[in-house]
Amino acid sequence: MIFKDFSENELYLFMNGKLIYKRWLDTGVSKVFDVMAYDKYTLASIKEPRNENGLLIVKARIKLTPTENGGRKSGIISGYRPNHVFKYTPEGKLCQTYIGDINFEGENVMPGEERIATVRFLLVKELEQYLTKGRKWWLHEGPNIIGDAEVL
Repeated sequence: MIFKDFSENELYLFMNGKLIYKRWLDTGVSKVFDVMAYDKYTLASIKEPRNENGLLIVKARIKLTPTENGGRKSGIISGYRPNHVFKYTPEGKLCQTYIGDINFEGENVMPGEERIATVRFLLVKELEQYLTKGRKWWLHEGPNIIGDAEVL
């Protein structure tokens, strides 16, 4: 059972009576309290205050999956934050997702298109091993793969 509650400036999300997510509406900062709630293993929020050393920044080629192949119906804009997946279990389940925002110049990137972008990840020690030139990863919205990326 999922329950939402609002105060003056805060959104709370409860699952089975347990607080799992909080968002401060004026700043956009959010915090995940129960990382196992949605089978999503994200450990922090990209909007949490951090210094410049708190981010891993890479150039990447982003390609969105065409709509007819199960991709999004609409494009994405600069600042979009999908789940980034570098590894799956042998059964095909996500091992871990990472938070990173995609930033590019110009118009929206539409399904089926590709664009060079800057991707900023929250600094998570395990993530560094994946960010080598030529490494590919997948972009997810929940369980759906909506594109892929490659470190340039």
